[in-house]
Amino acid sequence: MIDHLVIIGVGLIGGSFALDLKKHGLVGRVTGVGRGRANLEKALELGIIDAIADTAAEAVRDADLVLLAIPVSAMAAVFRDIAGGLPSACILTDAGSTKQDVIAAARVGLGGKVGQFVPGHPIAGAENNGADAARTGLYQHKPFIMTPLPENTDAAVAAVRALWEACGANVSHMEPYQHDHVFAAVSHLPHLVSFALMEELAGRPDAETYFRYAGSGFRDFTRIAGSHPEMWRDISMANKDALVTELEAFIAKLSVMRDLLESGDSDALEALFSRAREARHNWIKGKND
Repeated sequence: MIDHLVIIGVGLIGGSFALDLKKHGLVGRVTGVGRGRANLEKALELGIIDAIADTAAEAVRDADLVLLAIPVSAMAAVFRDIAGGLPSACILTDAGSTKQDVIAAARVGLGGKVGQFVPGHPIAGAENNGADAARTGLYQHKPFIMTPLPENTDAAVAAVRALWEACGANVSHMEPYQHDHVFAAVSHLPHLVSFALMEELAGRPDAETYFRYAGSGFRDFTRIAGSHPEMWRDISMANKDALVTELEAFIAKLSVMRDLLESGDSDALEALFSRAREARHNWIKGKND
C-alpha cells in the first residue's frame, strides 16, 4: 500500500499507472506534477490524481513513491530539484525509454540518495498522450524492464516490482547497457523508420495522391509516426550510439534488397522474405505461448 504517490508527468504512462493502483486499492492519494496546467486539471477531473502540486520539489516532501513519466531529457533537472526534499524512506522510479543516460543523471542529481532510485521501463504505449489517453489495463501482460542499481535495497526493488506486477506487467531485469542496445533495435529504430517514410512521402509535390491511395498496411506501418516528437527526439539523442549502430545494420540490409532487385534475383529475394516471415511467425507464436 502506497499512502502518497507522486506522478511527475501525468500522461498515458503515468496516468495509467495511477489508475491501476487506484483500481486495486494500492494507493491512498495521488499528486500530479507537470508542465501543462490544463492537462493536470483534466487528470484531476478524470480521477487520475487527487491533487495538483505547483512544483516537483513541493510534491515529494511527504511522498512514499515517486514515478517520473517525463521525457528523458527532463529528468536531470527533476533529480536536482527534488533531491533536497526527498524523504529518506521514499522510493523513486521512472518510466524512461533509455536507461544509461537516466542513471547517469540520477547519480549526479541525487548524489547520496541515488540508492532510492530504482530505474524501470514499461513496454507499453500508444501514439496518443496526455491525461485523456490514460486507462486501466494498459500494462496487462506487457513487459516491464527493471535495471536496478547496486545501491538499491532489496526492499525497494521488490516494492517497485510488486506495484508493476499489480498493474498486470510481466517484470524482468536487464543491465542498463543491454537494455539500451536491445531497445535501439526493437523500438527506437522502428520509430525512426516510420518517421522517415512519412517525412519522405509528405515532402513530395504529389504527396496528396500517395496518401489518398495508401491502405491499411501503410496505416499500420506508420502508426508510430503519430508519436510525440519531443519524446522521440529525446530518446533518439539519448541512445544515439546504439541507434546509429542499428541504423547502419538496417541500411546494409536495405542495400542487399536493392541489389537483389537490381540484379533481378527473385529467388534470393523470396528467400529473404521467407526467412523474415518465419522469424515473425516464431516471434508471435512465442509471445502467445
